[in-house]
Amino acid sequence: MKFKGINHIAFATNNLDNTIRFWRDLLGMKVIAGIGAKEVRQYFFEISENSMISFFEWPDVQPVQDKEPGTPVKGPFVFDHICLELEDQDKLWELKNELEAADVWCTEELDNGFIHSFFSTDPNNIQLEFCYRIKHINLSQDPRIVDQDPPESLQQGLEQQDGIWPSVHAYTPSEERRVYPGSLRGLVE
Repeated sequence: MKFKGINHIAFATNNLDNTIRFWRDLLGMKVIAGIGAKEVRQYFFEISENSMISFFEWPDVQPVQDKEPGTPVKGPFVFDHICLELEDQDKLWELKNELEAADVWCTEELDNGFIHSFFSTDPNNIQLEFCYRIKHINLSQDPRIVDQDPPESLQQGLEQQDGIWPSVHAYTPSEERRVYPGSLRGLVE
């Protein structure tokens, strides 16, 4: 299986106007799609070609509790942060300066070895990391695991392992495949 990338990541907000102002006007992400019905709207922001962030507007959703990135939590939890990559160090500092001018909290720039980055939050307290990649380090070509006690599954190797999951015995023939209309279909009709 070869994936092409992340098409979109979906979040939720109770204030789509504030969210649009942050993601479109402060971060500069174009709104490329939106659909709405009574009490539910979903809008998409372009990160790069074929890569988006979307927000559902749900009136009763509350922003997540603010926390330091990477700090362990207890109880139900979905994710820690999302990291958005910029072209180079100048673009990273340009964005940091723009966020700080808008009175948006930002950490100092951090040297993480393979990326330099800083953290911030959006109006929904979604933890954001912004980074640029250190050019001479390519983890895809040269994977690195620094863990004194790696999970047992990792001891089997870094690549996909055969025989872990049941094999498919019969693929669905093309004439039997059914595709049903989804809620976003209205965007293209």
